[in-house]
Amino acid sequence: MESNASLQKDSNRVVITGIGLTAPNGNGLADFRAALLAGKSGVSPYEIRYFGKTLAGICDFDATRYQTRKDIRRGTRAGSIAVYSANEAIADCRVDFASLAKDRVGVYIGVTEHGNVETENEIYQISQYGYDCSIWSHFHNPRTVVNSPAGEVTINLGITGPHYCLGAACAAGNTALIQGVQQLRLGEVDFVLAGGVSESIHTFGIFAAFNAEGALAKNDRPEAASRPFDLARNGIVISEGGAVYTLERLDDALARGAKIYGEIVGYAMNSDASDFVLPNPARQAECMEKALANARLTPSDVDIVNTHATATVLGDIQEMEAIKKVFASSDKTYINNTKSFIGHAMGAAGALELAGNLPSFTDGVIHPTINVDQLDPKCAVDRLVINHPLTGQDVRVILNNSFGMVGINAVVIVAKYEK
Repeated sequence: MESNASLQKDSNRVVITGIGLTAPNGNGLADFRAALLAGKSGVSPYEIRYFGKTLAGICDFDATRYQTRKDIRRGTRAGSIAVYSANEAIADCRVDFASLAKDRVGVYIGVTEHGNVETENEIYQISQYGYDCSIWSHFHNPRTVVNSPAGEVTINLGITGPHYCLGAACAAGNTALIQGVQQLRLGEVDFVLAGGVSESIHTFGIFAAFNAEGALAKNDRPEAASRPFDLARNGIVISEGGAVYTLERLDDALARGAKIYGEIVGYAMNSDASDFVLPNPARQAECMEKALANARLTPSDVDIVNTHATATVLGDIQEMEAIKKVFASSDKTYINNTKSFIGHAMGAAGALELAGNLPSFTDGVIHPTINVDQLDPKCAVDRLVINHPLTGQDVRVILNNSFGMVGINAVVIVAKYEK
């Protein structure tokens, strides 16, 4: 691997200086990481209106830490997740936020969908009153506009710079990070809050739709329900959650003595252009190859590939086909999966899963894929980390996969910061 200094001009180097998150198995990076190393699942029984009993990844965070109860009632669950995660990221990065020029702060939040929860709730409310639309909430419009979660962050923190949400299906978390890097390199902003959020468990429609596809996980043991690569896997566990990062130019981070979690050294996005739902392994491989080229790295430079695999039969197989193609020449790249712990957090998935792997730079541990009792032979690859953490590793480069419906792919590569 080339030295980080040679990968990009110093003025274009962008680093991660803060992380705020809520996941089904922990709040904050330390708790989340501890859960991943301990094999702790965040999947639990869940019941939702109309659909009934199912399983889900449910977050348990204190929204009132950064919002009033009035703010919470007026806003959205996705907005509360974004506000909580953004404030936690700012606290984590220890920047003097009050002194920042707020018109030079950008907020970029990835979402899979937004507005379904609010629309379903409003329809349910009027159904109790003979579908009398006069009781429809006047907050419905601001709640359902796609930029709402990012906008709620700007209102909460007094940020006057650009904000928007990036709708990129389940690749949205990675997409927002890419956008943040690009905006810093272009000089449009000087400080970025970027990541992904999901409130998907609060809409019955997503459960009903995956169930109709035969792609909703079922298991008598909730903690064993999300099982990518296992021969007995039977679908997706839907989860909520969020992860927001503070991103800064390296020079700015060094000038204030910031801690650096890692440097975003490469990325790529592309489209399958082949199907609404079924992934295309050739395009997935192409996206990984483009990200490596963007980072000026070879497959052998990558220490960890965090897979997108959601525990659908075909999706897992096709991603492994893509990984085999790209990393066939590498004898040092380990493969893991984070959804086996938390389920599929949709728009938050990429950002949450990357966060869970970043501590490997300092602790030298690669968290496993859990719930693999019998590995599907079609998913077998060399150096797949299963059921137990791998310790004593010199981790320097992490490649994070995120793939979404309607054929959108996004890959982000983060390197250990080295002077």
